[in-house]
Amino acid sequence: MRTGAFRFWFADQRWEWSDEVAALHGYNHGEVTPTTELLLAHKHPEDRDEVADTLDTVVRTGLPFSSRHRIIDTAGQLRHVLVVGDQLHDPDGAVVGTAGFYIDVTDTVTAERHETIGGELAEVITAREAIDLAKGAMIAVYGITADQAFAVLKWRSQETNTKLRTLAENLIAGLTDFGGAETHTRTRFDHLLLTAHDRT
Repeated sequence: MRTGAFRFWFADQRWEWSDEVAALHGYNHGEVTPTTELLLAHKHPEDRDEVADTLDTVVRTGLPFSSRHRIIDTAGQLRHVLVVGDQLHDPDGAVVGTAGFYIDVTDTVTAERHETIGGELAEVITAREAIDLAKGAMIAVYGITADQAFAVLKWRSQETNTKLRTLAENLIAGLTDFGGAETHTRTRFDHLLLTAHDRT
């Protein structure tokens, strides 16, 4: 699974892609200067308007976002990506852009469970409950598989130099601030809960 970071400044519409995000789109290091036009050109035609609307909303409101959509790289290969963005602040605390990461979720990463995570392996075992809860939350919110959720947690652990167990526990603790999902999501989950026994 390929992951990478991005940043976007609202004032001058300036994008910054990590080498991994550039490669996800089919470009080598320094080969292209990312722009909004280039970004949208790589979106699948059926997803392009939705992504453009999401970006417009982010620029207007400065709110965090997440988007799951398809892109087409320079070789014509279709990739499914999850893009998550948070607020980018200036030194005074003002929101000046968005920063986050891309996750290539095209393939289910089954091998991730068999990898040794260095010194974190023992914590993965002893903290299974917290990690499984965090995975479950990501599955519900992003609609990804358990393997992909675990891969994202591990990647964020490495990117932020935070122990996997701590990251999972902090994520779950932070969910209480949400006060639950919006009514539409709750209604759908209520239905699922009440009919789960009939699912085959």
